[in-house]
Amino acid sequence: MDSLNPGRRAAGVAARDSYGRLLAMLSATTGDLAAVEDALADAFERAVRTWPGQGVPANPDAWLLTVARNRLRDWWKTAEFRRTVALDTEEHAPVHVDELDVDAIPDRRLELMLVCAHPAIDPAVHTPLMLNTVLGFTADQIGHAFSMSGPAMATRLVRAKRRIKTAGIPFRIPGRDDLPARMAAVLEAVYGAHVIDRRLPGEALHLAEVLTTLVPDDPEARGLAALVQLSAARAGAREGRFVPLHEQDPSLWDQRLIARAHEHLRAAHARGRLGRFQLEAAIQAVHCARSGTGTTNWATLLDLHRHLQRLAPSLGGAVALAAVTAEVDGPAAGLELLDGLSAPPFQPAWVLRAHLLERLGRDGEAGVAYAEALALTRDESERRYLSEIARRRR
Repeated sequence: MDSLNPGRRAAGVAARDSYGRLLAMLSATTGDLAAVEDALADAFERAVRTWPGQGVPANPDAWLLTVARNRLRDWWKTAEFRRTVALDTEEHAPVHVDELDVDAIPDRRLELMLVCAHPAIDPAVHTPLMLNTVLGFTADQIGHAFSMSGPAMATRLVRAKRRIKTAGIPFRIPGRDDLPARMAAVLEAVYGAHVIDRRLPGEALHLAEVLTTLVPDDPEARGLAALVQLSAARAGAREGRFVPLHEQDPSLWDQRLIARAHEHLRAAHARGRLGRFQLEAAIQAVHCARSGTGTTNWATLLDLHRHLQRLAPSLGGAVALAAVTAEVDGPAAGLELLDGLSAPPFQPAWVLRAHLLERLGRDGEAGVAYAEALALTRDESERRYLSEIARRRR
């Protein structure tokens, strides 16, 4: 099959793993996100056309960077560009693939994230802009996560990218006084990447760890790193499928990542400032402790979920609190909490409702709830899991 061609596969891997890094490298010198995105799109398009027939280059990232920079160079030579920008012979010179050592070029993604969080840009678009430019999520994916249509989100992103260019926002780590104001948006973006696609945790894992080196005294940066690491530690038990936590084999969890997450949690706790990411990480740490004891400490989880919902209330947090309450006080108590929520259709709430109704022996109502959950499920692996439950119930 054509989709199995090594060239196409390599281009797909590069698009997933290298897009943000290449975009940040090029944008740091041009300050024009829109132009760089066009150049990179052209480079990836050429890769898809040529790699299947000519073979994958020895250094795919260098090949893509060369093509994109030469595409920008062609644009820089146009009359329209020369009317407004002085040509720099060094910056705008042709680039050849054998002259590039991509690994020797500093990773500029963190600077790009901080640019996206600049006060000159609408705060409402800070996190979506980072998710799009640095982490490669589409406007449709981001819009779904923010309860907004894809086209509306795309319009916001275009305006924000134009603002970066017109305001001349510099690509650099801001000073110590300016950094804290931007960190909240950066942490939210890394968390967003973790939530939107937990199956590919590499980018969120890397960036969360980098943030702890930038702001080692920020307990929430430590908490976020721990949270992402604890989630990534369980990837081996999922094997690309949807496997609920209680069905996972703890022997398949990555103990090295779990230990590193605990280091971050201890460092965060020492600062004495509790925050949302620390609480979420602590919740995951309690779940991961099952690998040593074989049991889950539900009472501790209930206490942590209550603290989290008081500190940072959310619909997802409310559903999780109902689930843990059901484990401690019984399914009727969990269902009562669910019934008290006034919210739009929310897939996790319907999944939990179906499970609790089934435990209460209300099979007819459980079947209706499972059907609602399936109708709201977008993730294919989770859809297969729920479909299998529905099939077994017939």
